[in-house]
Amino acid sequence: MAEASDDERGARWVMHLDMDAFFASVEQLTRPTLRGRPVLVGGLGGRGVVAGASYEARVFGARSAMPMHQARRLVGAGAVVLPPRGSVYRKASERTFSIVREAIPVIEMLSFDEAFGEPAELAGASVAEATAFAETIRTRIKTETGLTASVGFGSGKQIAKIASGMAKPDGVLALAPSAELGFLHALPVRKLWGIGPVSGDKLTRLGVDTIGDFAALSDMEVSSVLGVTLGPALHRLAQGIDDRPVAERASAKQISAESTFPEDITVMPALRTAIARAATDAHRRLLTDGRGARTVVLKLKRTDMSILTRSATLASGTADLDTLTATAQRLALDPLEIGPIRLVGVSFSGLTDTEQYALFDDPASESPTTATEPVSEGVVSVQKGDPDTTEWSTGADVVHPEHGHGWVQGAGHGVVTVRFETSATAPGRAVTFPATTSELRRADPLDSLPWD
Repeated sequence: MAEASDDERGARWVMHLDMDAFFASVEQLTRPTLRGRPVLVGGLGGRGVVAGASYEARVFGARSAMPMHQARRLVGAGAVVLPPRGSVYRKASERTFSIVREAIPVIEMLSFDEAFGEPAELAGASVAEATAFAETIRTRIKTETGLTASVGFGSGKQIAKIASGMAKPDGVLALAPSAELGFLHALPVRKLWGIGPVSGDKLTRLGVDTIGDFAALSDMEVSSVLGVTLGPALHRLAQGIDDRPVAERASAKQISAESTFPEDITVMPALRTAIARAATDAHRRLLTDGRGARTVVLKLKRTDMSILTRSATLASGTADLDTLTATAQRLALDPLEIGPIRLVGVSFSGLTDTEQYALFDDPASESPTTATEPVSEGVVSVQKGDPDTTEWSTGADVVHPEHGHGWVQGAGHGVVTVRFETSATAPGRAVTFPATTSELRRADPLDSLPWD
């Protein structure tokens, strides 16, 4: 790798800012008792998936997108498992990136917790100047939110994103132009943005282990392995050519995942497995997006290429994997009746800015509908549960007339234990009440983050 110095200058500096362990960090911020503890955020049911893991949990091998039961087994009895609170993450995200926008008016949001920017004043700046720019933003974020961010800088999005990952946690890495290609080519080929498990395996079988190996392939070899559209684009990135602009993104109206199978699905058990997999993949994207969904659509493509879509609309928006998967499964049609199936997809629409909860209603408020074209989004309705319910779940936000805002640490055997604290307090005291108490009421999760 070429020798680089802090005074080396770059014609273009693209920044990638990524919040550190965002979901878990927000939980630790708003619930100070959890700071320094292994926190897992995600689904609590049998098919639950980890949406976020604190660095204390990652030490044990837990990570995002891992089945929750596996992560709990790795972390052990000390694991703190909490359901996602989308509204709180969104508020933290909005405050964080409003700070970023003051320095960089145009940013390209990739998800709740990461974005690209291209500061105009850094054109022609040195490595030291780019680093100082990032440190100024990171300091403001830490001071004004209590959260940490890592930043990567490079001449394009690819290098910037990889650099921010290398800077984690709570660091900055600005790669000088003379050092970029050597840095990039030494990395495993799977580090290249756009190389997934399938394409990665194909390249490994050909003896392509690093990005440098991939860059050395001919255009014809790349196209034959990865296709004439994707292959050349990835090949350019591997060669360090990345002139993609940083631009604002519109919010998605639908989040989906689908797969085409090498052999047709002809029996119901195989279809249910495929639906569960598609729902899990779409759910992972839904959590990254930070919204809940009301409408679930199942897409089935038959061997004659005809497409059937069925949909169901829930009473309220949710990001709960078990609820969304169960709804998708309700829409299944038996292959023995409709014929062999070659593609299965699950999509979520009717996306809500904050997750809503219907405490007593059946989540599927409408019967499934079958259609031959995409289902349009419905109007989002908010349903409020009875605030005096005695069905307390771990992680729920509550309020007490004397103790203030808190969260449920545990419930059962006729009692509920609440820890009273917010991001504005020290670690709070735990108080145990009878489960039937009338003093506790459900609270707005946003009250755990009492910012102006």
